[in-house]
Amino acid sequence: MAAPQSNIINALLDWLEDNLDQPLSLDDVAAKAGFSKWYLQRMFKYATGHNLGAYTRARRLSMAALALRVTSRPIQDIGTLYHFESQPIFGRAFKRQFAQSPGSYRCAPDWPLSRFCPPIRLGAASLPKPDFIIMPEIHLVGVTKCYSCTLEQIDDFFHHDVRPHIWHKYLDKATTLPSVLYGLNCLVPGEKKRKGERDMIFQYTTAKEPDFLPDYFPKGQSVVIKRGIYAQFTYNGTAEGLQDFIILIYGTAMSNLGLTRRQGQDIEIFYPQPKQHPLGNYVFHCKYLIPIRH
Repeated sequence: MAAPQSNIINALLDWLEDNLDQPLSLDDVAAKAGFSKWYLQRMFKYATGHNLGAYTRARRLSMAALALRVTSRPIQDIGTLYHFESQPIFGRAFKRQFAQSPGSYRCAPDWPLSRFCPPIRLGAASLPKPDFIIMPEIHLVGVTKCYSCTLEQIDDFFHHDVRPHIWHKYLDKATTLPSVLYGLNCLVPGEKKRKGERDMIFQYTTAKEPDFLPDYFPKGQSVVIKRGIYAQFTYNGTAEGLQDFIILIYGTAMSNLGLTRRQGQDIEIFYPQPKQHPLGNYVFHCKYLIPIRH
């Protein structure tokens, strides 16, 4: 496909991704792209290999699946947010894509990602590939911070990295750093007891080995990384690019690899270099591990 047309489709894909929770008709999408409905559908199919309407529906269902796993919002509310006309219509469409009902999907102990529809990225770089490792049990000392958001805020939340705030809080006074730093994170549904409370809680623990506890690090709690199988992805880049890397892993790589996430925390292992500080804009090395069934 010619570059101008690829640029048009990429811009349309970005716009669709930003508006999955908005009412979108084919007329709306065609008007945004500036083409007739017939020509736009033909061009989209040629560029991506996907039917435009089916792709939009699959992306909405994938976002709904994410909301089911990480928020406490009622199933009907999630279906409504992504513009399914009723709970039965949402349930049937969800079961066609994920082979189980929304309720069963939410309650399952493991999280299969093979049926997610990843966002299409024309001309994107190759996806990160993991090593599959058995992580031994590790005992650490850490400090946990919790952040929360509503379902409507979830996309903005995922694109806002909280790590710099945490590092400022706990490491800003550091003159030296240990050779290894750990970050443990997980998403848990909020406890919706009253209207207006948060739907999702993000728990992040900054941790290090007990034999390196400098004065600037607050007294923390005991943290245990449980032994198990992990998909280990390697990141080399600046701090500001790490969150986009994680979104790429969960949004595309895990689905394309057909992986199933088991219960447990994601583990980040940082290897600071001498004279480097986690708040600096330099290239650093990080391993990102996701607990999986393999």
